[in-house]
Order: sequence, then structure tokens, then C-alpha cells
Amino acid sequence: MAKVAKRTFSLPPEQAAYIDAKVEDGAYASGSEVVRAGLRALQERDAAVERWLSEEVTPVYDAMKANPKRGLSGRSVFAEARARYTKRKARR
Repeated sequence: MAKVAKRTFSLPPEQAAYIDAKVEDGAYASGSEVVRAGLRALQERDAAVERWLSEEVTPVYDAMKANPKRGLSGRSVFAEARARYTKRKARR
């Protein structure tokens, strides 16, 4: 393993027990491995959110800013949602 920076953290008992259980059942060799896996998952989630924002949200925002008339009013969106909900409810 490359250089390691040691840290000390305080965790609620539930999280500490979760880490211990992961090590005890053999999924990880140490608590540090569990924490590293959790941080990798957090980094992946953050990267996915950043991709979503840059690839999907920003272009739509820019398009709406350039041509606001293409948008729908909140009133019409909620009316549509209510109509769909009422229709689904009636089918049940």
C-alpha cells in the first residue's frame, strides 16, 4: 500500500458495530478496509452527481435560460400531476 495518513474518528455505536460486523463476517480484513470502501463509494456517488449536474442539469438550465417560453408553469405541472394521480386512483 502507498503512504498512509492515519486518522482518528469517533463513530456512533451503530456505525462502529457495522464496521466490526463486516470484519467479523470476513467481508473485509480490517476496519480500515471498511472505511476505505465506504469512502470510495462516497467518491463514486459524488462523481455521479457531478456528472449528472454537468451533463443533464446544466444543459437544460442553459436551454431554459435561453428560451424561458419552453418551460411549463408550476400550476400546469401540478394540475397534470393531480390528474394523473386521480386517474390512477380511479383504476384501483
